[in-house]
Amino acid sequence: MTAFRTAAVLVVGSLLGAAALAQSIYTCVDSRGRKLTSDRPIAECNDREQLELNSSGTVRRKIGPSLTAPEQAALEKKQREEALAKARLEEEKRRDRALLTRYPNKSVHDQERRDALAQVDVVIEAARHRLVTLQKQRADINTELEFYKGDPARAPASLRRQLEDNTQATAIQNRFIADQEEEKRRINARFDEDLQRLRQLWALSGAPAGTSGR
Repeated sequence: MTAFRTAAVLVVGSLLGAAALAQSIYTCVDSRGRKLTSDRPIAECNDREQLELNSSGTVRRKIGPSLTAPEQAALEKKQREEALAKARLEEEKRRDRALLTRYPNKSVHDQERRDALAQVDVVIEAARHRLVTLQKQRADINTELEFYKGDPARAPASLRRQLEDNTQATAIQNRFIADQEEEKRRINARFDEDLQRLRQLWALSGAPAGTSGR
């Protein structure tokens, strides 16, 4: 019986010792400069940092001050802004890497600009050829209208439809050509913007500038 009691005491003692080792100690300096210590988070230090210590006295973690609702909202806003700024920076780095990969030097950049503009020029040239055809058709229509003293209202319905169709088609081609000229301006603006950044990246990377140009 004595042996059983001794074993029980040892077990209980071990458990209490383990509990004591696992117990945390909280400490802080309050607003009046007092150093406070407790076995639980200290309410007087909710507005400031406090330390959670192991039983050995080493720091287990730091507990930040509790925030009011406006302070928490301000903190969350700041964290969102910092996350957005970080995301923008990462996107800029990704774009810079993509630019350098696509345009290792100015010669490559110049050639791609020329190719992009040439594609639009082909489309514009086709539209201008169509305009020439429409102008010839209009001349033939005007010749027929001379029989009616230039008054389309006296002309047959079929001739009036030809005149209307020609007028509309001509206007469409002119608008199309204007749109393509605007597209060329957008292409040049995009390449100019990229070139401005690329000059900086080429200088940093030591890449050859290539041929001169825009």
